[in-house]
Amino acid sequence: MSTDIDPAQIRRSHSDDLSTAQLLLQRLNVSPLELTTTHSLKHVPTFAEYVPVVAATVSPSSENTWRHYWAVLVDERGGTRLDEPTASDLGTLANIVQQKAARRGNSRDGQGAKSTFVDAVRVLYNQAVYDKLIEANANPAAHLKRPRRHRSLRRALSHRQLCDINHVATTTGNDPHLDALLIRLHTETACRRGGALALRPIDLNHVDYTIRLREKGGTTREQPISPTLMTALTDHTTHRNPAGTDVDRLLRTRTGTPMQHARYDALWARLGRHLPWINAAGVTAHWLRYTTLTWVERNFGYAVAAAYAGHAAGFQTGTTLTYVSATIEELATALAALTGEPHPLAA
Repeated sequence: MSTDIDPAQIRRSHSDDLSTAQLLLQRLNVSPLELTTTHSLKHVPTFAEYVPVVAATVSPSSENTWRHYWAVLVDERGGTRLDEPTASDLGTLANIVQQKAARRGNSRDGQGAKSTFVDAVRVLYNQAVYDKLIEANANPAAHLKRPRRHRSLRRALSHRQLCDINHVATTTGNDPHLDALLIRLHTETACRRGGALALRPIDLNHVDYTIRLREKGGTTREQPISPTLMTALTDHTTHRNPAGTDVDRLLRTRTGTPMQHARYDALWARLGRHLPWINAAGVTAHWLRYTTLTWVERNFGYAVAAAYAGHAAGFQTGTTLTYVSATIEELATALAALTGEPHPLAA
């Protein structure tokens, strides 16, 4: 009796087994992928449940940037579990955000809003992967595409425009002292809004005339300031938070409460009512940063401007800057030229 195994019979048997297995899976309503995926026993939260969790893990400045876009997720899909939306669902929401933003006069077709929404969704889903609430290969946000980044329309303000801004800020509104201090702080240091809002009395170095700026990405830097600005910041703290501590927020309203982001919106809305060109161009506090950094670059070179901006090495163009980064003495020298005031660290 032959003991040879018939290959054709083996193939037929294997095919029958596959057919039987497929039929069984269909009856059980189970996909082959589900059999190979390790499922967490954890409860998969809804957007409404998980957004506060993620918001607590990021820095205050990042949370402020993404808060609005996480609110869109909660408003539109608050009761939906994280593992339910597809990449197409999230892409549709991104388009809705873009369309709504495009209605604003200074919007660039809503592309910036769409990009920030995509970033916010990615941060949320990446955290969900880290928390093992969903599998990395099931992350729908990984397939979202940001719009192509266009060249910014921001530019340096002219001397006349800067003078007009200072004049209106110091002669209108319910708190010209605070508004004037803000304009001076941003013009001298080219700091971001988050850096100004995070400023504390302990960040003032009265010996070297510098301030410690804590800005986006968790970066910290020492920035020289003029004696005039140091005196103004010190007096501001003395009068508006006399019983406070060194780690309290420094910038405060007339009532002594810490200043919020909304103050910027109110300030530039008022400036726009007095100076129509501000509304036409969409000018914000960030234009002051452009103005100062452009002046520094033209007069002291790119390396000094990059350091003045507080750009980390990874954001600078060219490997050479790793070796020729500007010193704080060079920053102080640029500041002294900008303000016309001597500085103890300037050459």
